[in-house]
Amino acid sequence: MSPQPGPYDSAATQTPVRTNYLSISKRGIDFDSVPMRLFQKSKKLGVWDGMLIDLEQDRKDWAAASTESRDGLIGTTALFQAGEEAVTLDLLPLVGAMARAGRLEEEIYLTSFLWEEAKHCEFFRRWLNDVAGATGDLHDRMGPNYSHLFFIELPTAMGRLATDDSPEALARALTTYNMMIEGVLAETGYYSYSRQLEKGRLFPGLAEALRLISRDETRHIRFGVYMLQLLIQENPGMWDVVQGRMNELLPYVLGMLGSEENPQPEDGGPAEYVVPPDELTAFAMTQFQRRMRVLERARTQSRVEVEEETSEELSEEFFAG
Repeated sequence: MSPQPGPYDSAATQTPVRTNYLSISKRGIDFDSVPMRLFQKSKKLGVWDGMLIDLEQDRKDWAAASTESRDGLIGTTALFQAGEEAVTLDLLPLVGAMARAGRLEEEIYLTSFLWEEAKHCEFFRRWLNDVAGATGDLHDRMGPNYSHLFFIELPTAMGRLATDDSPEALARALTTYNMMIEGVLAETGYYSYSRQLEKGRLFPGLAEALRLISRDETRHIRFGVYMLQLLIQENPGMWDVVQGRMNELLPYVLGMLGSEENPQPEDGGPAEYVVPPDELTAFAMTQFQRRMRVLERARTQSRVEVEEETSEELSEEFFAG
């Protein structure tokens, strides 16, 4: 992914050396680029307001729910709430890295990316407040694997971009954020969440928000896949960095899905809000292997093939809106 002239002389000094603007140069803005096409999708599909989603039936369903069911939903929602706050906070170094590299289209798209993450954070907090009344400290819902991923791995990988503009640092950050946190862990979480709600056909406000949030996240993941494909296509050796990082983080993801951090109901207890660990692990591994195949293929693809593959996906019904 060849860098473009950037407005700073280095990530470390942040000394401005801007002498021109791409948008008024002969180059202009590449509206057909993948980031700009994703930006158009975000403007069309990402403009929804979580504060306006009707939660009246959710409150009624909450009032009728068992103690065990309430506890399960609070636990799941708390983890999503914390996760959305984490990705909102930790995205900023990537935005800065794109700005320093002069990658205008990527930075433009990332403005919508960050806004969407913040909106997800807002909705989950609203649901916890207005439906569950869970206004106390919920940090005890985090297990050791979750804490390691979100307190150490994610901020470390993303924070490195503030001082390191190397392709390796970018690859590790994108792999951590888009491939593992969003592309495997969050996708598995949304699968579990949706299955839980579908079983009882309850909490329609939460279910609607999950549908919209998942659609946003699909765009985020596709951006990360595209950026990593370019990195690997330009330097096939970068595949080893991506593969190594995915394998490094996989045990923590699978650890979150096991019985220790995903407790099952006691014998005879209600299971309407529980998806078995084996089912979640199988789903997560399917997502993991799917991402690996797409990225590994980039080692032998041309830049044109990567662009064509991504453009074809962006034209599919899910993205078309």
